[in-house]
Amino acid sequence: MKVLVDTSVWSLALRRKPGNLSLPEQALANELAELVREGRAQLIGLVRQELLSGIKSKGQFEKLRTSLRAFPDEPVYTTDYEAAARACNACRAKGIISSVVDMLLCSVALRRQFAIFTTDADVTLYSRILPLKLHSPRKNHKDPKNTPNALS
Repeated sequence: MKVLVDTSVWSLALRRKPGNLSLPEQALANELAELVREGRAQLIGLVRQELLSGIKSKGQFEKLRTSLRAFPDEPVYTTDYEAAARACNACRAKGIISSVVDMLLCSVALRRQFAIFTTDADVTLYSRILPLKLHSPRKNHKDPKNTPNALS
């Protein structure tokens, strides 16, 4: 199954220094590297934009932009935006406030039957309302301290 990767996970792997990651964060970054190796990691343009926003140096921006170029944007259509609005309304009706980016991510994942890989606790809340599949790091990975990160 393909996995739509949220900004939070890409950011851990690509915007932070591996030596500054906690063991759980290293496991997330290593899982993303494994998804990339398997050809299962997917990206939408809005997540790309979030990742590239707020980069202070041109050099860092270009390095990140170049890394992300390896991942084509999953197409987003009018029906995805409409589904995102419906999902937002469904969550709001149950007292759960959502963001535009989160709902678009959810609608794209639902339409394509992708799992979502995120550290955002809000997505777990949305999964109570929406039939989302959430991706978690697999337990059979080697010790994350000894596994090279393929995204570095």
